[in-house]
Order: sequence, then C-alpha cells, then structure tokens
Amino acid sequence: MFRKYLIVFLISMVPLIELRGAVPYAVGFGLPLLPSLLVAVLGNMLPVPFIFLFARRVLEWGRNKKYIGGFFRWCLEKGEKGGRKLEAKAGRGLYIALLLFVGIPLPGTGAWTGTLAASFLNMDFKKSVLYVLLGVILAGIIMLTASLGVFGAISLAGR
Repeated sequence: MFRKYLIVFLISMVPLIELRGAVPYAVGFGLPLLPSLLVAVLGNMLPVPFIFLFARRVLEWGRNKKYIGGFFRWCLEKGEKGGRKLEAKAGRGLYIALLLFVGIPLPGTGAWTGTLAASFLNMDFKKSVLYVLLGVILAGIIMLTASLGVFGAISLAGR
C-alpha cells in the first residue's frame, strides 16, 4: 500500500502530469479516496515554492546552453505567455484567475505552469502559494469526480 501512495505522490510532482495523472491512478488501483487525494495534493504542492523562487532564474541561466537551451526557452515562453494571458483576462481578479488556471484541469494548466506564471508576474509569494493550493484542491476534486465516473462506468460495464 505504501508503494502505491508513493507512486501517487511522485506522479503528482511530475510537470504536465501532476495531480491530473495521480488521482486517476489512485482511483484506478482502488486506493482509499481521501488519503490518496491528500497525498496527491501534497506531492503537487511540494515543488511550488521552489518553482516560484528559483525556476525563473534557472530557466534564464540555461536558455542559451547547448543541450538544454531549447527546452529552457520553451519553458520560459510558456511561463511568459501564461502570465500575460492570465493578467490580460483577470485584471484585478488576478489571484482568482490563478486559482482557476491551476484548478481547471486542462492541458497546459496546473501548479507548475500557474506558479511559473505568478513568478513572471511578480505576484506576492504567500498569496500565490495559497491560491495555487486552492487551485490544486479544486483540480483534485474535479479529477476525483471524473475518475470515479469513468472507473464506475467501467466496473458497471463489466457486470
């Protein structure tokens, strides 16, 4: 059981997959829902402060390096684009927009991209982390609901 929770934790830390992959894994393998969701949220949130404080600096340092430059430039462009898009749509409701950007599980959204965008927009660290956490919880609830529906339908079809 510990091994499966560890896998949930690790999956939720992976960029682009995050909690959106960890929750269906947990549901698909019949892990208890609330502990699985908690483990996925913790795993998804662990990198957030580091992303906010250091990712932009590391990406800017590596953008002109021979082997990693292309990927680092892609990440910088994605962060800048996400930040501009978020700011343009949100106006004064920037933190609510951050919550929704992180919380609605669509491709290219999530804690990693949202935190990077918040960093590019020079948003307040503590408020950003709080709203990213709320977004991660929202995404977890949405993914849990969707996963239960999909796996529930599969189990009914097998009867």
